[in-house]
Amino acid sequence: MGGWASLFRGLSARVPERLTQRAVAAYFTVEAWSKVGLQGFHSGPKAVHRAAMQVRILPALSDNYMYLLVDPATMEAAVVDPVDPDSVVAAAAEEGVTLTTLLTTHHHWDHAGGNGELIKKVAGLKVVGGDDRIDGLTQKVGHGDTLQVGGLAITCLYTRLLYTPCHTSGHICYYVTQGSDKAVFTGDTLFLGGCGRFFEGTAPEMQRALGEVLGSLPSETQVYCGHEYSLQNLAFGAHVEPGNQAIQDKITWCRQQRALTPPLPTVPSTIEEEKAINPFMRVGEAAVQAHTGTQEAVATMAALRGEKDSFKAPST
Repeated sequence: MGGWASLFRGLSARVPERLTQRAVAAYFTVEAWSKVGLQGFHSGPKAVHRAAMQVRILPALSDNYMYLLVDPATMEAAVVDPVDPDSVVAAAAEEGVTLTTLLTTHHHWDHAGGNGELIKKVAGLKVVGGDDRIDGLTQKVGHGDTLQVGGLAITCLYTRLLYTPCHTSGHICYYVTQGSDKAVFTGDTLFLGGCGRFFEGTAPEMQRALGEVLGSLPSETQVYCGHEYSLQNLAFGAHVEPGNQAIQDKITWCRQQRALTPPLPTVPSTIEEEKAINPFMRVGEAAVQAHTGTQEAVATMAALRGEKDSFKAPST
């Protein structure tokens, strides 16, 4: 994350967006080759089957996740952040679904960099996002807008679009409901045990995104984030709250998943779980404020993010 952050900040301040994205694409491609090889994946396959929706987790690059979201009643599907279009097309064919919608959380290349190629491979694909910098955008959305994919979110069962700027100014999280099933695709705003860097935003914006927008979702909502950062994030959480047993239990579980061959994804979590293990969603807790030496949520958020940006997990 440190190398990516330095690269993005340095380039975006000096060169046009088009050139920035090309440089970032090269960076992520080389990083993926170095970590998982030309044909490898950082995680094995995983699918989550609920009564009214299915989510197939698709690993990409060195730690990214894409998601194939399926309405099993109509076999229509959406894909979230398809940076590896070939994997998406193959997964859709294996599931026997019709891919109609591309949901982009934000414009960074490791999330939107596959849009152009996927549009060429899948005719008539609707490309949704909240930022004009997103490649291939056909439907720009904002907070509170709704859409549907097959039977998902028909009438009052909305796919609600959650505007959560801070990591980038046009970041959108996608909240999907069907019947009693609920899921939110959070990109780089909320991770399991962590949150995104403040590339284009501030601590007050992230506090609103996590505390007011995402934090207000039903506790059972499943959280599908953009990267496999869980153990790194939880190590920081344990540093902030060494007495938090829920964090220790989650670390144990995540290590078990990642020790398998192949390693399995640690997503999804739930909103309820994040409120118990994620220091960035616990900024009002006395133990967290004692660690940061602050007395107010936004100040605590700022202090945590500043510390996390340079945090090195102890070797185990």
